[in-house]
Formats: sequence, C-alpha cells, structure tokens
Amino acid sequence: MEKLKELSAEERLCWLRLIRSENVGPITFFQLLSRFGNAESALDALPELARRGGRKKPIKVFSKSRAEMEVQSIEAFGGSMLAACETDYPLALAMIADPPPVIAVKGHKHLLNQDILGVVGARNASAAAIRVTHKIAKELSENNIVIASGLARGIDTAAHQAALFGGTIAVVGGGIDYPYPRENANLQQQICEQGCVIAEQPFGTVPQARHFPRRNRIISGISLGVLIAEASPRSGSLITARLALEQGREIFAIPGSPVDPRAKGTNNLIRNGATLVESAEDILAVLKYVRIRPLKEPDIPTQSFGHSGLADEQEANMARPHLISLLSPTPIEIDELIRQTDWHPATILTILLELELAGRIERHIGNRVSIIE
Repeated sequence: MEKLKELSAEERLCWLRLIRSENVGPITFFQLLSRFGNAESALDALPELARRGGRKKPIKVFSKSRAEMEVQSIEAFGGSMLAACETDYPLALAMIADPPPVIAVKGHKHLLNQDILGVVGARNASAAAIRVTHKIAKELSENNIVIASGLARGIDTAAHQAALFGGTIAVVGGGIDYPYPRENANLQQQICEQGCVIAEQPFGTVPQARHFPRRNRIISGISLGVLIAEASPRSGSLITARLALEQGREIFAIPGSPVDPRAKGTNNLIRNGATLVESAEDILAVLKYVRIRPLKEPDIPTQSFGHSGLADEQEANMARPHLISLLSPTPIEIDELIRQTDWHPATILTILLELELAGRIERHIGNRVSIIE
C-alpha cells in the first residue's frame, strides 16, 4: 500500500468510523477504500452493501460522536492516532496484507520507522532464557536496533527492560491506556515516556484472548525479523513466528534444552530453517543484509476494484448464488474461487465484500474465506 497523504482531522475520523463499524476488518477496509475512493463514501455505502449480501438487520455504522470521543480520550491520555497512509505510520507495517487502518500511539513516534526487531517468548520463561534475552536485547539496542514486544510477562518484559534506554516499542493487546498485565503498569508508563506504545484496539478496551493474535501480527509487521526466545509447541510465540514468515520477515531462535518443553518450539524453528542465535552478533550479521532488501509486498488485492471497475449489480446478482455454493466452512483461497468461476474478479470481490459486511463469511490468513453457518 502506497503512502498517500496526511489526513485532515475530519478524514481521520472517517477512517476511524469505518474500521470500527460492524463486520469491517482491515482487508475489507482497504477494499472499501479502493472501491469508493475515500472513507466517507464507503461509510455511506455500507448499509446497501450489507443488504445486497443478505443482511436482514441494518448494519451498525460507528457514529461520528463515538469516534470524536475516542480521539479526544486518546489525546487527553497524551497519545495520538495514526492512519496507515500517514508519514509517521510504520512503513513496514503498512506493507503487510492486513495492516491496522488506524493505530493509537503514545511516546516517540520516530522509533516506528527505525530498524526494529521483534522479541517474543514464553510468559513462564526460565531464568536462563530471561538472562540470555536481556543480554541480547541490550546489545542489539546498543547497536541502534529498536526492540518491539508485547509487554507480557517473562521474555517480553526482559526484552523491554533491556532496551528501555536505547528504544523499545510495546504493542499492547487492549486499549493504549489499559495496563496489562497489571504488574507491568510501571513498565508501560516508562515505555510511554522513553519509547513508544501502540494499540489497534479502541481506547479503554480490556485485552481478551482473541486480541493477541492480532497484536502479534503487528509485532512482526513492524519488524525486520522476530527473535523467539522460548516457546512451547502450541504457544502464541509460534503464531508470531508463522505470521512473520507470511510477512516475509526473518526468523531467529535461541536454542534450548531438549528436555525442557519450553524449548521444543524454538528448537523446531531452528530445525526448519530459523537462524540459530547465541549472541546479538548472530542477528546483526543477518539484519545488515535485510535492511537493503525490499520488504515483501502485500498479496491482498486491495486495489483490484478500481474506480472504473465496479461490479455491475445485475452481474453480481447472477453470480452470487454460484459463488455461495462454492463456499464452505473450510477456508478457500479467493484466487481459487476466481479460477473456478467465469465471472470478472471485481464481481467476485464485490460479492465477498457484501457477504462479509452481512456477517455471512469470515476472512482468514492467507487471503482465504469461509462461510459462517
């Protein structure tokens, strides 16, 4: 996605209203923006699109007063809101498939566009892993690498503390104002003052389990690579590693004891090609080449509609039953749906957009969709 411009206060409110409206996720947001040219026009179109998708009840459009209240709350807290087309928004994050259209930021925004390494790992980390993570993060920070993490217990906390004076970014799972876990409230405040805290969720949101995978994609999205310090086979840290791979980022892992279940995930990453890390030098040796390579371009067709390529309503009405018959609870790639039909891609994308706004389909990682039964 290209950098566009600095938004006016009114335009930023429209962006916020659109992404906070019912059934609008990041991918849908940018498809709406591409189709209608601006967020205000997209907001006006939501009710009709949802109706065409089969929705019976009116779709809930986020009100201007609620958007104004959210912006005022963020500013009173000492933060600000950035849209994905604006200069201070992390460029690396803007290039992933599903960047947050707006983020709340508090602290030193210039850190968001420096060389960043994500560091994640077990909440119940071993003392040895915490010590090694602290040492590596501190040395990376001293070499002008900004450390990003999720402010969780264990590895995240060690990484933030080590990089506090050199530059660290905390990506929180709830609202930018909500300290989580509570024991890290002081650390979060320190990062607000000396580093940067960012959030995708609305101001005042209490973190829930479903928020953390979305937070994890931001940690990897703003980074050149991700270091996993300790991770059991089913941990959230491995979700971050998978997201990083899909985003074209480097994967680093600290090896651990084969008898410690917390090391099984990291050891398996190394077995499958992650860079084995014993010191900061192992990471710096890779990052010096990563910096000069372009980051992976998003593969989501956010510009496929075009202002002159809107799907004809009559054609969409004819194609809709066939497309719905191809959908199932098993996710399928959108490209495969396009290959299996004779309809124009813009028609398929339009129908999927309408179905999502109607709450009838769900989007998945990898440009896939499934029907909601």
